[in-house]
Amino acid sequence: MTDPATDRGAEPDCPDFPVSFELYPPRTDAAALALGRTIDRLAETDPAFISVTFGAGGSDRSRSLTVLQYILNATSVDAMAHLTCIGSSHAEANRLVREFLDAGITSFLALRGDPPAGVAEEDVVLGDVASSAELVQLIHRVQQERQPFAQLGVPGNPGGRRISARPRPERVAVAAFPDGHPRSRTSQQDIDALLAKEAAGANLAITQLFWHPEDYLGYVERARAGGVTIPILPGIMPTTNPRRLVRLEELTGVPAPARLSIDLEIEPDPSVQFDIGVAHAAELARAVLAEGAPGLHLYTYNRHEAALAVLARLGRVPARAS
Repeated sequence: MTDPATDRGAEPDCPDFPVSFELYPPRTDAAALALGRTIDRLAETDPAFISVTFGAGGSDRSRSLTVLQYILNATSVDAMAHLTCIGSSHAEANRLVREFLDAGITSFLALRGDPPAGVAEEDVVLGDVASSAELVQLIHRVQQERQPFAQLGVPGNPGGRRISARPRPERVAVAAFPDGHPRSRTSQQDIDALLAKEAAGANLAITQLFWHPEDYLGYVERARAGGVTIPILPGIMPTTNPRRLVRLEELTGVPAPARLSIDLEIEPDPSVQFDIGVAHAAELARAVLAEGAPGLHLYTYNRHEAALAVLARLGRVPARAS
């Protein structure tokens, strides 16, 4: 069988950019086995990190940690844990950050999070940690509290015992919204929110869904004019079937390109649909990279084929047979 990453019309024109991927926790044991193979294939591209989403309300938190530990133990890739704060107490959030740090996780994506299933936005109970900026501060504060004394006899270490160093956060990332956050009234409010996250200690931003290069590029231009200095990594979703495209529109409120929607809808062959979706994602990626994007963050749907096909079109990985 030929791997879909064996890309027709590949143009190896920008092979050196950093790449990262997003996964979500599997819901069944069979899905977990398949995800292990996907992680192994993605790790072959030498990504900067692989992030794992975090279930609201505790729905799949243990599975998230299991996936993160697999990335740490089975690959050489940095594992990034998503953390959400909606509805969390200080004690719960503190415990979760400590749990991830103790497991060896040193990268985080701090998010406000979505309301639990069945709860309307206006009925959300925010909890003690009300924003992703506050969660960024908490991550750094927990690490500072855990920071060992590096020398003998320093104040607070009366026994003079050297304590071995513990992992410390390397990346504390936050979300960015090129097409506007659903709760923002103006584009300037989006920029102000990102600036507040940077002031809280975030050192990377990852964008949510966008479909057009100008959406990302315009957002970055506004962010820089507003004082944001951290890298803003474009998040791209290779979407290769019409049902998923419709679902994304419903979830995000961001209309998909009409041409992509029509092409996927009228094409009955799944393999051709795959090529259509990959081609669109690769074109979008190439455009933002050409204008200085610091890399790509690919949303994978827990499959490696489309992500690798996009990277093959960009010359970032070679096409190969599975």
